[in-house]
Amino acid sequence: MTTFDDRSTQAATGCVQFADLFQDSLLEEPPTSSAPAAVRHRYAGLAERAGEICAECPIVRSCLYDAVVRHDVSGYVAGTTQRQRIDIRRRLGIVVDPEDFDTFAGATARNRPVDHEEVIRLRRANPDETLESIAQRLGCSLSTVKRHLRRERAARTTRSGITPIRRSLPTMSQVLAAAAQVISPLRSRSERRAA
Repeated sequence: MTTFDDRSTQAATGCVQFADLFQDSLLEEPPTSSAPAAVRHRYAGLAERAGEICAECPIVRSCLYDAVVRHDVSGYVAGTTQRQRIDIRRRLGIVVDPEDFDTFAGATARNRPVDHEEVIRLRRANPDETLESIAQRLGCSLSTVKRHLRRERAARTTRSGITPIRRSLPTMSQVLAAAAQVISPLRSRSERRAA
């Protein structure tokens, strides 16, 4: 008889098996072009290894579809960065609303909620500071800071009178085609540089 633990071990995906890699802060928030070369090089190595693991995953297509169409996730998912998934969504003409976890998360170590205005104020006052360091200053998680910034961006869009057009969800084929357009040019450039 197969127990749940046996099945979950057999079916564990690469992102679960190599959770430390996929949860590395550099994959969560890639370095800017002004970051030191060593940091950019480390990021490139992490992204390459994560991409190799994703490419071997049996569920990479459905993972990519969900990460593009259903959930606004951060970090490296299904062989793509958050920036690439935003570009894929733009090409598909879709908007994915961020999850509203504010009622479940955002409590600091002192057990007080993170103030939305404080997150926004800190980001505006320190635009060159990493989101991770802002999270540390606030005593909350990186994902909490990102959630507040997405909420502010969505509110600005609404205040400006821009209403996202709701369309039917794209098919798997459409998502894969858009992903190929976004990812292939990047790989071609890096392959030319390596040659």
